[in-house]
Amino acid sequence: MTEALQTGLILFSFVVVCGGEPTHAGPDRVGDSHGHDRLVHLTSHWAFQLVNDSLTFSRADSFCRSQFSSLTTLDQSKDQEGALELIRQAGLRSPIWVGNPSNTASKPVALSKQYLQFSALNFPKESQDGFTRVNMSFPALSSVTVCVRVQWNPEWNEVSTIFSYAAPVFTNEFQLRGQVDMQGRILLALIIHGKHLPYKAFFSNDGAWHHICVTWCRSSGDWAIYVDGDRKDMGSGTDTSRDIYGDGIFILGQDQDSFGGNFTEPFFGNITDLNVWNITLEKRHVLAINACSPMTKEMLFSWNLDHLSSHPVVKEVQVFLFCPAVHQQMELQDCKTLQGWSDQLPLFGQTDCSDLLPFICRSSRERYLKMKQMSDSRNSHPTAFMNHVMKLSNKTQAVLGQQPSELSSLAQASALLDVSVRALEDTQQEGLQPTDMVSLIQLLSLAADVPIQPLTDATNGSQENIKELGQHFINVADSIICEDNALKWQAIKGVVNGPMDVVKSIDRMVTSLSPRLLAENDHLTIHSPNIKLEVQQQRLQEGSRGSSFCGPETEKHPNIDCISVPHQKIQDLRNNGFHKLTLVNTWYGSLRPLFNSEENITMVPTVTDGSQRYLGTVLGSSVISTTVLGDDQPVSTAVHFQLQHRVQNPSGTVYDPVCAFWDFGLIPEAGGWWNTKGCEVVSKQYGYTVCYCNHTTNFALLLQVYEAQRSPENEKALQVLTFIGCGVSLCGLLFTFILFIAVGVPKSDRTTVHKNLIVALGIAELLLMCSDWASAYEAACFVVTALLHLFFMASFSWMLVEGLLLWSKVVSVNISEDRRMKLYYLIGWGLPVLIVGVTLAVSVDEYKAEDHCWLNVRSDTIWAFVGPVIFVLAVNAVVLCRVVMVTVSSARRRAKMLSPSSASKMQTFDLTWAVTRPVLILLPVLGLTWLCGVLVHLSVVVAYIFIALNAFQGLYIFLVYAVYNSEVRNAIKRIKEKRKALSFTNCSQPTSFLPSQRAPVPSWGHSPLTPSSPETSETSGPPSSSSTSLVIKNESFRKESFVTFSLKPASGNQVVLLTGFKPSGC
Repeated sequence: MTEALQTGLILFSFVVVCGGEPTHAGPDRVGDSHGHDRLVHLTSHWAFQLVNDSLTFSRADSFCRSQFSSLTTLDQSKDQEGALELIRQAGLRSPIWVGNPSNTASKPVALSKQYLQFSALNFPKESQDGFTRVNMSFPALSSVTVCVRVQWNPEWNEVSTIFSYAAPVFTNEFQLRGQVDMQGRILLALIIHGKHLPYKAFFSNDGAWHHICVTWCRSSGDWAIYVDGDRKDMGSGTDTSRDIYGDGIFILGQDQDSFGGNFTEPFFGNITDLNVWNITLEKRHVLAINACSPMTKEMLFSWNLDHLSSHPVVKEVQVFLFCPAVHQQMELQDCKTLQGWSDQLPLFGQTDCSDLLPFICRSSRERYLKMKQMSDSRNSHPTAFMNHVMKLSNKTQAVLGQQPSELSSLAQASALLDVSVRALEDTQQEGLQPTDMVSLIQLLSLAADVPIQPLTDATNGSQENIKELGQHFINVADSIICEDNALKWQAIKGVVNGPMDVVKSIDRMVTSLSPRLLAENDHLTIHSPNIKLEVQQQRLQEGSRGSSFCGPETEKHPNIDCISVPHQKIQDLRNNGFHKLTLVNTWYGSLRPLFNSEENITMVPTVTDGSQRYLGTVLGSSVISTTVLGDDQPVSTAVHFQLQHRVQNPSGTVYDPVCAFWDFGLIPEAGGWWNTKGCEVVSKQYGYTVCYCNHTTNFALLLQVYEAQRSPENEKALQVLTFIGCGVSLCGLLFTFILFIAVGVPKSDRTTVHKNLIVALGIAELLLMCSDWASAYEAACFVVTALLHLFFMASFSWMLVEGLLLWSKVVSVNISEDRRMKLYYLIGWGLPVLIVGVTLAVSVDEYKAEDHCWLNVRSDTIWAFVGPVIFVLAVNAVVLCRVVMVTVSSARRRAKMLSPSSASKMQTFDLTWAVTRPVLILLPVLGLTWLCGVLVHLSVVVAYIFIALNAFQGLYIFLVYAVYNSEVRNAIKRIKEKRKALSFTNCSQPTSFLPSQRAPVPSWGHSPLTPSSPETSETSGPPSSSSTSLVIKNESFRKESFVTFSLKPASGNQVVLLTGFKPSGC
């Protein structure tokens, strides 16, 4: 206890181990308050600190991390210059640890990336004759290591031999045996030179694969048994007078009572990955091999079925084994060191990671100076918290020490945390100061990395100490991240990356301690005011339940935050060969206020319809996390989580939630940043959001803040105006189409294009009016979205055709009308079908928006509509400009033909009308009114103009192309004339025509009739070979009267017979 408190007080006082700031960019030997010298070198950007207290590589890396720095990597010339100057000043000649820039923080990877296929041998229980022989000659062995992966048959309870090595002169030379004890465990024992060692090492009889390694060394007589990377048993005292004999026979699955025969004690189950070395491997090597990391040096035998001979009952099978090192490139054997310098260049090497070496920590110059400033302030004015720490230590008669290597056990870490908790309770009223927070964050970082003793060493007393350590750790962390310290976090921002540094320490601590925390129970919960931690464990079997964890429920936030691993994902773990599942869940309720609300989170804003202006993104919820351990190995799996919105909406603003997670590797120098990759919103409800992410980590909701550009009243008015406009527009389009068909407008390519545009736009308007109804039904809404996309695209495609047709009229295009119409149909209907089909095939999952029936504006899907529309509008804008230029040119030519007196006055009028007329006529069919859509975010007035122009587009087309269309009006006029002509022919009484004196009788014999006579019009019926009827206006009748005359040819001479018919009712 005394040693632990010594270390704790030093760590509290050791914020920066320097006493003064160097006045130049060079090495400076500085010391702390306890006389321990350290060397610091400052450059323009970096601070290098040489730590002569030798540690293992992992401890050195942990210590630098606790000082908010990192092991120097020497991958840049500036780093090399600073480190070289520091080493020269210190006169250091031994190697030092350096970091490897290629090694990033290990992350859980997908299960499919953690498995490796092996060829295994199956020893069936149905026969006791099964065995396999290794076909090689073994030399005499002074040292040996044998590793093998075994899957024990749970139904077999007798003694079994996993492998046996027999020499010609001695049969029980080297052997590994196993048996089941009363607790259902498989106990292992070695036989060396005939000496049977005790059954002590064990693994569970759970039917799972287990990795076993046994070692022996003649020089020391030491032996060891490793199970799944842990040393389960070891000892010495074996016969050291001789080596293991050579030229022996190595048998799998049987005990040799005679050399190569007389088999007994068979093994039942599966065996694979047998490897033999003629050296004694160390624990780090065994760990590497257990994780499938290659270890090939001095290997006598490597697993290969071609070098084995098996009994016929032994069958080859294919199995998948958990191998995290295969895709994580784990460096478990050696670590990088700086050996020296040659011609100003560093010489790197590889050294056992467990060696004790000095090291250099590197941090930014600004961070170093800020830490020094805080250290000076603390030393000159000790805080209330630090005074209580000293007071508590004096009561235990602790003597201050300082070396970071002294924090090397859980007992020391527990004592440090206990003192901290008591000091926090005593100074609750005064609160923590920024320097206290920095010291406690350092303590948590170091305590999280303390080496964990094997589980077999735990006792009931030590188990209680582990739980107490966990509770103290959470209490200290809670005191740091409470809301009262929000302003103090801004004060230490230049030193500590942020509150997520505390979260990272908690993650490391709980993941490391989880086997010890659950040694007696399958469930553990630790509470504090702002943190809830839950660790649960279950055996994976058929029908294993899903996992769910929720934060605490309070009066302020009755709707709780929850996270869960789906049932199917847990079954997938079982199907992938896992047998034990450990879930570490944590909830943090006070992190949001600690992030500076004025510091915007960089994120691409969601695309909107222009009704909102993006202001920024803020953290808007608690933080919740889950870590999944499969057989004590981190694995990644999908999760669902639900988080409450913890931010109130100020008047005039709205929030759009985004599912995100904290990515520690995104910006390493800043401690990480928010990321959204692999996460998506499942549903948005009032006050909370449900999310899905395809991995495990720390999750939260980011709220994108928007300023409402339009009031709710304006939004409602625009919706009503849109609906009314669509209805009126639909009626206008329908009437226009009926007129084109009914009145017999002469067929031409122009009218055909008009009709197709009217059909496409009319169907699109009808679907738009029905979209609100369809939004209540997922399938119907998806279909409506696809049809809306198709027919609006068709509308714009036919608008493009309108522009191309107009261009062909203005600019001569040498193409036949028949071929031109085929091209127009291909553009008008074929192109939209192609665009919609490709879009659905590429992004069917992100096609539709979440809350209405239209394309998803949050993804790139919207560009399948916006892109073609922009192209169409650009082309049609060019066409309109060309048409205006042509009409202006024509107006000028007409103006020149006028008399000088009226030329000036008429020219101004003609030029104005030449510009205005084509713009008014062509705007609705070319779709250029949609250009207002890019300006709707500027003003609500523009939004009204946009809705009015486009919602009433059909009415506009009806007025311009039906009511005021000369072709339609002429066709209607002809229909009226035909009807009146038919009514004359239906008169009941014919009368003789007597010309009046005011109208002389025309001489028909001297003036032949021609169809082009201005006095004639179209006949009321088809011409007859025997008579011709003409409708001639006669001035002697009433103004509105007409008389029909018949010309009847006679034999010989042309005789004109004029017969007048008086219409009935005239």
